[in-house]
Amino acid sequence: MDEHITQTQTQEQAQAQTPAQTQTLTDRFEQDRTHLRSVAYRMLGSLSEAEDALQDAWLRASRADISDVENLGGWLTTVVARVCLNMLRTRRTRGEDPLDEVTPDADTGGPDQEEGRPDPEQEAVMADSVGHALLVVLDTLSPAERLAFVLHDMFAVPFDQIAPMIERTPATARQLASRARRRVKGGTTAPAPDLARRRQVAEAFLAATREGNFEALVTLLHPDVVLRADKAVVPSPEPIFLGGAVTVAKAAMAAIGRARFTGVALVDATPGLTMAPYGRLRVALRFTFADDKITEIDVIAEPARLSELEIAVVEA
Repeated sequence: MDEHITQTQTQEQAQAQTPAQTQTLTDRFEQDRTHLRSVAYRMLGSLSEAEDALQDAWLRASRADISDVENLGGWLTTVVARVCLNMLRTRRTRGEDPLDEVTPDADTGGPDQEEGRPDPEQEAVMADSVGHALLVVLDTLSPAERLAFVLHDMFAVPFDQIAPMIERTPATARQLASRARRRVKGGTTAPAPDLARRRQVAEAFLAATREGNFEALVTLLHPDVVLRADKAVVPSPEPIFLGGAVTVAKAAMAAIGRARFTGVALVDATPGLTMAPYGRLRVALRFTFADDKITEIDVIAEPARLSELEIAVVEA
């Protein structure tokens, strides 16, 4: 943080907080950092952006009068959520592509902030822990829907506390969360046993791709499997068409690097895969099955086609 900002922050803190309050706030922020980062990550889908949100939230909190705050942990959660809501609204207004914004620069996101930015491996591990499909669906929600769903369904924040953040009534906040919940669950036309088996095949396909296990991939594919890919996938001048289990498995091996940002999801009501670095859908694999084998793979990367897909979370 540069000298001017530091001096300004110190002056504002002196006006808003006593030294004891500042120390209490600092201690509580550190105590709750993991929780606050979890809130920010689910709101934004990117560890890099979540760290930015924590930095902004810390600056705002350190300037505030907390003398009347009874639940400091809940108040900090609210501060972080408001910051994330503003970031989501700005993202939509400007049409920013966050993939171009992730940088390894260090920041000062509050006391004792770890140096450096999250690396891609950290991002991938976090996405796995939360669920790639969930992050994809959350990215399709309006900022208000996302905030209501994340805070209520994931962190048990009451709707009467959520409502003021989005300038709605508690009843409307409840409706927004319910609408988001339906999007997350999606719909399926496959009987439950078929859905479970197909999910296992999709999970095995992803695991084999991540591990570079060519033989395992071949066993999951029908001998006459066909793969169609948008020209934006590679990119290539023309759409790609491949046939045969060995040929398709070799093509999958070329996507090992992408697999770390890929997860199993319902793609148009059938288990498939979504590649979503930093919570933004970039590629979807739509599978067709027969006798627990993959017979067709449609690799979709064109933005217009991606926007038409119904993505939902596959329930275990």
